[in-house]
Amino acid sequence: MKVKRVVLASRPGVFGEPVPENFRLEGVSLSEELQDGHILARTLYLSVDPYLRCQMDDTGMEGVPSWKIGGVLDSNGIGVVEKSKTNEFTAGDIVSSFNWPWQTQCIFDGKVLQKMDPSLVNGQLSHFLGAVGTTGLTAYLGMKEKGHVTPGANQTLVISGAAGACGSLAGQIGRIQGCSRVVGICGTDEKCSFLINELGFDCALNYKKKNLASKLKECCPNGVDLYFDNVGGTISDMVISQMNQNSHVILCGQISQYNKDMCHPPPPPPQTEAILKERNITRDRFLLFNHTDQYQSGIQQLSQWLQTGKIKAKETIVQGIENTAGAFLSMMTGGNIGKQIVKISE
Repeated sequence: MKVKRVVLASRPGVFGEPVPENFRLEGVSLSEELQDGHILARTLYLSVDPYLRCQMDDTGMEGVPSWKIGGVLDSNGIGVVEKSKTNEFTAGDIVSSFNWPWQTQCIFDGKVLQKMDPSLVNGQLSHFLGAVGTTGLTAYLGMKEKGHVTPGANQTLVISGAAGACGSLAGQIGRIQGCSRVVGICGTDEKCSFLINELGFDCALNYKKKNLASKLKECCPNGVDLYFDNVGGTISDMVISQMNQNSHVILCGQISQYNKDMCHPPPPPPQTEAILKERNITRDRFLLFNHTDQYQSGIQQLSQWLQTGKIKAKETIVQGIENTAGAFLSMMTGGNIGKQIVKISE
């Protein structure tokens, strides 16, 4: 059986931005003979996310090992079972893995797969990679565990990378949890309109325009109480400078820093560190895999919100295994609104 896959052809290098030449599309043969306990699955959807940039380096990062040169790449994925030699799965089952190969068909040990219930997403299976998957869990549990939202306390929530997969959900969830004002920072006027008109943000700012700091003050007249940080860098330093006493930073991602040779998350500069200490601002890193005990209840909550319209799930979907690397590169430079997904097959 012939399959197509994407492998790592080369590394971007220290301080290097990923380019198409770092990836290679290959055709290979895959045996259809299954060992006991294994299944053959057809790939339906693949997720491309910022943290994958760290896997392109030879050091990787905590919880996500480095990809190997010449090795097939992997990320969160959804597929359908075509053949099975397990008691747990039968042909037609929808299954998921956090380490799904970028390959049109795959053989798995059944132990690494999770069976998915399509009714949780009204049959829209790609949502298992976004709003009702690890992305949604990161937004929900990040706000729940690190946000310290107090209903009725008139708190202002600011989100960087607000039109991305996690940020767009975190803003909606913050509102549900009780934030009285939700402000998003993103990279285009189109994204600003999306946040305000479709997701109900109170204010949205394009960071590429002038006077961002003064505009943020206008949007947050009472200061910033919660900051859901997806980008790091100078934008985060600016937001933190406007945060209130005893406020909270939820450290989710640092996409502006992933092309740099440094630890993740990198330490803040001295001026920002001084503000954090003087104002008693918590800056806690959120790691989803530290909260596995809440996955099931979190998925149920996210599914309920999605099906009742309390949260909206925006996706940017491209077609074909040959476009997976391009989708990743586009996402890394802000080409997506909501979750970036690649549809591999029907």
